[in-house]
Amino acid sequence: MDRLKRLFKKKWVWVVLIIIIILGFTIAYHTSWKALPEGISYKGEVHEMENIEFFRDLSYEDEAGDTVHDLEVFEEINKTIGEADDFIVADMFLFNGYTNGKHEFPKISENLVDAIVKRKEEVKDLKVVFITDQINTIYGSYESETIRRLEDAGVDVVLTNLDKLRDSNPVYSSAWRLLFSWMGTGGSNFIGNPIAKEAPDVTLLSYMKLLNIKANHRKILVTEDSAIVSTANPHDASGYHENVAFKMEGPIIKDILEAEKAVVDYSGEADFPDYENMSWEEKEGPLKTQFVTEGKIYRAILDELGNAGEGDNVWLGMYYLADKKITEAIDDAANRGAVVNITLDPNKKSFGHEKPGLPNLPVASELQRLGNKNIHLRWYDTNVEQFHTKMLYVDHPEEDVIIAGSANYTRRNLANLNLEADVVIKGPGEKEVFQEVDDYFKTIWSNKDGHYTADYSKYQDNLTFIRYGTYYLQKWTWFTTY
Repeated sequence: MDRLKRLFKKKWVWVVLIIIIILGFTIAYHTSWKALPEGISYKGEVHEMENIEFFRDLSYEDEAGDTVHDLEVFEEINKTIGEADDFIVADMFLFNGYTNGKHEFPKISENLVDAIVKRKEEVKDLKVVFITDQINTIYGSYESETIRRLEDAGVDVVLTNLDKLRDSNPVYSSAWRLLFSWMGTGGSNFIGNPIAKEAPDVTLLSYMKLLNIKANHRKILVTEDSAIVSTANPHDASGYHENVAFKMEGPIIKDILEAEKAVVDYSGEADFPDYENMSWEEKEGPLKTQFVTEGKIYRAILDELGNAGEGDNVWLGMYYLADKKITEAIDDAANRGAVVNITLDPNKKSFGHEKPGLPNLPVASELQRLGNKNIHLRWYDTNVEQFHTKMLYVDHPEEDVIIAGSANYTRRNLANLNLEADVVIKGPGEKEVFQEVDDYFKTIWSNKDGHYTADYSKYQDNLTFIRYGTYYLQKWTWFTTY
């Protein structure tokens, strides 16, 4: 006790305690207490419709051993842009043409800009709002060529204000907020770009801001006629990724515009479409759709997994699977008799860099160790691409369910930290959209007419003790991208 009293008489002890208290309050406020910007974590109305279109990108080896890139998503996005007469609103995360120079990729970002600029020239009073993430300039380190071209064409570009979102990397972010955030992101560009070797160098302060690991991760396109909710980024180096997209019509457009206007309102200014004075005819049909963002996606996923049981087939295709509540819900559904088939990305590559297989290798190992005979795992056998799909499909005897969009199944993507956007689709299994999604999963699972997926054992041998330890350290500190 005397030693403790002597310790507290030292000034440096009190300085350390005060710093810890300040950091603790900063962490608590910016992680949990801080109110979300108005309109974030959104759940739209349930709308009926007759038809929903499904598009997918697949890279695989055909039966002759040749690589096939079967790409549909941005072909449809660019086509939809070319049909807009009143407005275009896009919200897309990665939006640039930079690569590491090792492979040739489709000019997705350039083609998207070309489509928008062309339509803007054809329809002079067309309103175009393009919302994106600050990562495309590495937080102001340099000018983005794709953004500059849009602005030169009269497009309102909005860079999402990430500072107003909650912190997903609290220990680092608390120190950054107190010590460095007020310095901005200027300075000398001398650090290699983390996105791609071909991209411009970045400043130290912008790199430090990047380490907060926050993002507007949505992938949406909306016109007056239709809305596309996707898993795909207009990013050239992502051009061969496996992705999916759903195209819808009707009043769900208004819900998506309302959610996107919320991002614009707290991030910048734009001549946004006056959706409140627009109307879309309510449709009748067997499909029920609902637009959800951020934490509302989490609730929808847990609800649907909680409803799965005997007689149901659960199909999950996922780039990142790391959320404990979801893996527990998967196990519970399997215990109730549902057959669960999970296709995962092996997490070998990201932004052209080699990755150690985290988080999917250890999470898959944990699921496998459960010994649940109703849980089956396969890896998408990737090459230069990622299995970037984020889609849950529950095949019930009575009513099928799809949840798909930008959200990985991780804390960062589902706990009101990143901005995310998904669509929930329910209806009879004989409808075309469910038949197509059913065929998608069964094709890649069984390697029908080509090679898509590999057995669980192919990549699981890469899970070393060090990688397992790294995974748990990252989850414990939250200093991770998942």
